[in-house]
Amino acid sequence: MVGEQSADASDDSLGGVGEFAVIDRLVAGREQPGTVALGPGDDAAIVTAADGRVVVSTDMLVQERHFRLDWSTPHDIGRKAIAQNAADVEAMGGRPTAFVVAFGAPAETDTAAAVELADGMWDEARRFGASIVGGDLVRAPQWVISVTVLGDLGGRPPVLRSGARVGDTVAVVGALGPSAAGYSLWIKGIDNHTELRRRHLVPEPPYGQGAAAATAGASAMTDVSDGLLADLGHIASASGVEIDLHTGLLDADRAALAGAAATAGEDPWNWVLGGGEDHALVATFPGAVPDGWRAIGRVVDGPAGVTVDGTQWSGDPGWQSFR
Repeated sequence: MVGEQSADASDDSLGGVGEFAVIDRLVAGREQPGTVALGPGDDAAIVTAADGRVVVSTDMLVQERHFRLDWSTPHDIGRKAIAQNAADVEAMGGRPTAFVVAFGAPAETDTAAAVELADGMWDEARRFGASIVGGDLVRAPQWVISVTVLGDLGGRPPVLRSGARVGDTVAVVGALGPSAAGYSLWIKGIDNHTELRRRHLVPEPPYGQGAAAATAGASAMTDVSDGLLADLGHIASASGVEIDLHTGLLDADRAALAGAAATAGEDPWNWVLGGGEDHALVATFPGAVPDGWRAIGRVVDGPAGVTVDGTQWSGDPGWQSFR
């Protein structure tokens, strides 16, 4: 446990300060929204659920697999951990309301780094009126962050992956490809295109658009975490339909990345179609798409899967966790 004193721990490290004193620092001065009846400090938190249902999702970030401390500040990592979990609730048509966070780190980790991580989480959660209501702190050989998010459907039915129907319009809100572009720039040591490099470290989900899509009658929805083709493939499989994307409707995404692609020697289409971690939302609509969304394809009659301009895409479709 982090609370155990480490022989080589400094006074300002997690091991030197001790588990409960660190927790006190992490929660001090935090204000909870009205949806939280009881925040950190007891055996469990209490969060209200006016809808009568709670949307729940969980995700993990592991050092060197999902983030690097030589690229990201702890604040960046905290924001990313909250953003990617919030996007899962958005993809169900809900609103994220509360987060429970477990953090593992070496005992010699500077306590200030843990506080900065928590600050990043709180800063991101406040963007949509949510908060951190509890969690756990343990000793681990490297940084590991596990986040569980709770969300509110606001009385609406959830938007599942299985509802797409032939004739629906496929539409997206948010950017496609900046995170993958940024990752390539980081890996290749290319220092320009600062904004793309930044977008890899901290995604920008389109908060509030999940509920907007649900209100507009979205038949299926997901967030783009693994890649546009990969995530639409989940909708196609669950719905038993074919989804055909049109490059003409995605050319603005390609053009926005063309300069960085030329610098990095990459094909920008691979970033747009196969890049993940942008956490844009993509959905299918039987009627008009809501404001802020843009059409990128159609649901057509055919075998379950995703095509691009009517043919199979030959590039990488997206992220796989155990590859």
